[in-house]
Formats: sequence, C-alpha cells, structure tokens
Amino acid sequence: MEGGSQLDMKPSAYGPFKYVPLPERPRLVWPNGARLALWIAPNIEFFGLDSNVPGQNNERIPATQASYPSVWNWSLRDYGNRIGIWRIFEVMQKHNIRGTAPLNSRVCDEHPQIIEMAMKLGWEFMGHNQTNSVRCVDVEAQEEHNEIRLSLDRICRATGKRPVGWLGAGLAETWNTLDYLVAEQCAYVCDWTNDEQPYLMSVNDKPLVSLPYTSDVNDVTCFFNQRLTPEDYEKALIRQFDVLYRDGATNGRVMGIPVHPFLTGGPQRIGAFDRALTHILSHSEVWPATGSEIVSAFLTFNTAMSKATPDTRR
Repeated sequence: MEGGSQLDMKPSAYGPFKYVPLPERPRLVWPNGARLALWIAPNIEFFGLDSNVPGQNNERIPATQASYPSVWNWSLRDYGNRIGIWRIFEVMQKHNIRGTAPLNSRVCDEHPQIIEMAMKLGWEFMGHNQTNSVRCVDVEAQEEHNEIRLSLDRICRATGKRPVGWLGAGLAETWNTLDYLVAEQCAYVCDWTNDEQPYLMSVNDKPLVSLPYTSDVNDVTCFFNQRLTPEDYEKALIRQFDVLYRDGATNGRVMGIPVHPFLTGGPQRIGAFDRALTHILSHSEVWPATGSEIVSAFLTFNTAMSKATPDTRR
C-alpha cells in the first residue's frame, strides 16, 4: 500500500471475517420492522472498442487470442448504454425505487447523459473500476490501488459525491483489494456473495461491510449461464423473493437484484423485470433502499446488539 502502510489481507483459507452461522445470529430487523431490504444494482459499464471485450457467452477471451475491434461483442454491450439503461430508468421510476449503480468511471466521460439522469432520479453510485475491460486482477500489483482511487475520484468529480461502495469489475479481487478499499474510505463491498445478510469484515482493524449482491439472480447468470427465458427469469426473481420474504419474518434478509442494461433493458426482457418488481413491491414489509442506506441500518443494528445483553438479542 502507498505510504508504507502494511497490508492486512494475506493469503489464507478463509476470508477476513468470522464464520457465524445463521442460527447463532441475533434477529436482524430492518427500519419500520421490514423483513427484507431490497436494493437494485444496474451495472452501468463501459468497454472500449479498442479493448478486450467478453465473448458472445460473456466468457473472458485471453488477451493473446483477442482481436480488435470485436464489433459484435462490443455492440451488444454498447446497446445497453444507448437504449437499455433508459428502459431500466423508466421501469424503476415507475416503481419509485432508486438504483445503486456499480459504475465504470469512464462512463462519466463517454456517456455523461446517463450520469445526469441517474442523479436526477436520486440514484447512488458504487465504484466499479474505470472500465469493465480492466479488472483489479488485470493490472500490476503496484497499480491496483491507483486503479481504485482513480475510479472513485472520477465519479466524485462527476457527481459531487465520492462512492462509499465497491463492486469489482467481474467481482474480481486480489489479496490487496480490501486493504485499498479501506484506505479509500469505502464502507461496503459487494464482491463476496456468500450470505443473505450483511456482515462485518475487519481489514487493518477497520470495519468494512459485505453487502449481499445475490449473484444467483444476476441477469448475466440467468441469461448466459442458466439460459433462462424472460418468463423463467421473472419466475426466478419471484421465487427468490418469496423465500427470502418468508425467512425474513424470523431474521431479516437482503435481496439484491443485479441487472445489466444490455440484457434486462432489451425489449423481450424488460417486461419480466417490471412484473417481478410489481410482485415484490406489493408486499408491505419490504424496504426499498440504496446500498449505503442498508449498510448504515445494519451498522446501527450491529452497534445496538453489541451493547445488548444476550437475553435481549432475539
């Protein structure tokens, strides 16, 4: 880390957090008694025409085998910024829910109109590298901290607010990533998709919250990996919600819905997203929130629990 500080995250068989199985946790209750905190993560991304772009099945092509320009693969993703994101804006505004957008900072330069609309709708932004063509694992070790800082700084200049959340491009991290996020004063990270509740990490003796990103209903997973139809995708979102909402009655849950404008924003898929939100938001004990709002509520809850006696924690 720059400035001579020692890195805390070292190679190990388990992450920098305690294993606490669900039955051993206090009952998590969201604001106003909600069972479930809902956040939606529209990934707003930029791929350069002159860079390595994932293939037709979203596979990463080795740089030595890639050829530029990959017009077909690039155009598929550029469609999301030209067309798809505007449909997602429209649907989410219809349901009065704000997005928490993992944002490639190059979008601030290449497509400022998207930033302007997201800000108008009160969306929150997370750091998501400078471009999705270059992940944290793609740069030299000594360059990774600068990659993270430049991403956050550029979003701050464009929006007036520095992001406090991070989702790595491709959810990719090195052993140093968490140290750099803490150094850049991030409060939460979404790369660790191993829970249905937030949990605390400890990095350099500083707290960092892991916020569930719910990769199982990521539209990339659904459409590329599982080959779901739009109708199947709608049903998958509803099934995911129904179980989390049921289980949230005894211990609060988080449901994140990651979407990509080039997929969910397409004409044949946007209706499935719209109908799933109609179902989810028809339930009274759902708290639609942004990432930082969920993290803030969790930290408040966690502080209260740390002061409570064992008998009052459930």
